[in-house]
Amino acid sequence: MDDVAREYLRDVTARFAQWKQSAEKAVARLDDEQLHWKPDPESNSVAILLWHIAGNLRSRWRDFGRSDGEKPDRDRDSEFEIGPATSRDEIMTWWDGAWELQQAELARVRPEDLLRTVTTRSKPESVIEAIDRQLCHLASHVGQVVYIAKHVSGERWQTLSIERGKSRGFNEKLGHRI
Repeated sequence: MDDVAREYLRDVTARFAQWKQSAEKAVARLDDEQLHWKPDPESNSVAILLWHIAGNLRSRWRDFGRSDGEKPDRDRDSEFEIGPATSRDEIMTWWDGAWELQQAELARVRPEDLLRTVTTRSKPESVIEAIDRQLCHLASHVGQVVYIAKHVSGERWQTLSIERGKSRGFNEKLGHRI
């Protein structure tokens, strides 16, 4: 079982890094005005999404497994209120700090910890459930970041994966038949 647990930890560590990288690649394609652009008043900008993701990571991963994942000092509502006065540098500093914390805390998790019980908002769950929930939350918001970045970039958008119309050649190189 230790092999499976080690493989799970290796995989989720890589998945967190992939989602982080996808968001950062999308953000790199935006100017400061685009970073704060919202599709409509009820939607979030890329800046807001990054700020929220970072706030969520900080809350969930600070003292992971040693305190509730929803920290009493977190002001979740304020994560959705930042505007153009919040600079790219401030956003990315908040983002980078959250990721440093997440990566350090995830590196502390050992195979024997995975079935241990932790709490988030006073709800008990296993370490595996807490990690998986974080990955799902992250994936949904990074998808929003990429979608908004693509939308606001228009024809200037450069894909983060295989370009449209290039899958056939990619699959043929792998020996896959379509």
